[in-house]
Amino acid sequence: MIMLVALVMLGIVYGGLLSSRRTLTGIHHLDGIIGVVLGLYICSRPAANLVDMLFHRRYLRYPFLSNRFVVFWLALNTLVLLMGAIVIFIGTTRFISGTD
Repeated sequence: MIMLVALVMLGIVYGGLLSSRRTLTGIHHLDGIIGVVLGLYICSRPAANLVDMLFHRRYLRYPFLSNRFVVFWLALNTLVLLMGAIVIFIGTTRFISGTD
């Protein structure tokens, strides 16, 4: 759970730095590559959680305390996936629009 929150914060920091500084490295293509790789990394954790839940049924070993916790956990995973998609979009836009 802490890792998911940290990934959301990492995506917010990346987006905030790009909006305030306009570039991280001075090279738009490199900024785009960093954004796409970072976005894929951010999306990897909730995607792995979903695969575990759907196919391996690992969540049955560690039952949730209540239905509210399940809804919160799914909402947090969805938020992290959305943040990863936004970072990928920002990185792709930076990669294809930049002229160095």
